[in-house]
Amino acid sequence: MKKVAVILSGCGVYDGAEIHESVLTLLSILKHGGSYQCFAPDKPQLHVVNHLTGEVVEGESRNVLAESARITRGKVKPVTECNADDFDLLILPGGFGAAKNLCTFAIDGPDCQFDEDVLSVCKAFAEAGKPAAYACIAPALAAKVYGTSVNLTIGNDEGTASALEQFGVKHQNCTVTDVVIDQDAKLVTTPAYMLGQNMLEVAEGLDKMVQAVFALK
Repeated sequence: MKKVAVILSGCGVYDGAEIHESVLTLLSILKHGGSYQCFAPDKPQLHVVNHLTGEVVEGESRNVLAESARITRGKVKPVTECNADDFDLLILPGGFGAAKNLCTFAIDGPDCQFDEDVLSVCKAFAEAGKPAAYACIAPALAAKVYGTSVNLTIGNDEGTASALEQFGVKHQNCTVTDVVIDQDAKLVTTPAYMLGQNMLEVAEGLDKMVQAVFALK
């Protein structure tokens, strides 16, 4: 059985982890015979967004770990407790929280800052030669972790791809139902809702991502 560490970034596409992507990924892990433990940073979100209007809610603060617990029915631990030695692989679903709370790519582009605890965990998996998968906008973190010449995708958005390439990565255009695999880095990426128009096609891409990262040795 593959033991998977999953890092979430809150709850909700505009300010946290994308809920569909997160749940579909967890479902796929179980469907293919794996188990998972979710983690998230124990810190305030960058901001809170009203998901009905898309507007930032002034004066409201929410905790990334507490919000992630909404997705996991309470079963989530601080990312500081994630030890790469305890798991076979790592998966990061997307949502703007990955680019706002795990790093500031959504605000600062290639000049972004990274959450040091999250970055440390991601690097630990990479340095141990353990496979990892990043979905949607989460490859912004993978670009920092793996750096020069690694192949990854966020879909086909030229502006985002160009910003990621400033980290030294090689962006590869990809459809929502497919994945990009870098065999040397043991890295799998898929566009998910960076391109997806509905849950069915996003589910297909995420399931393919999970199968691909499970197959990496």
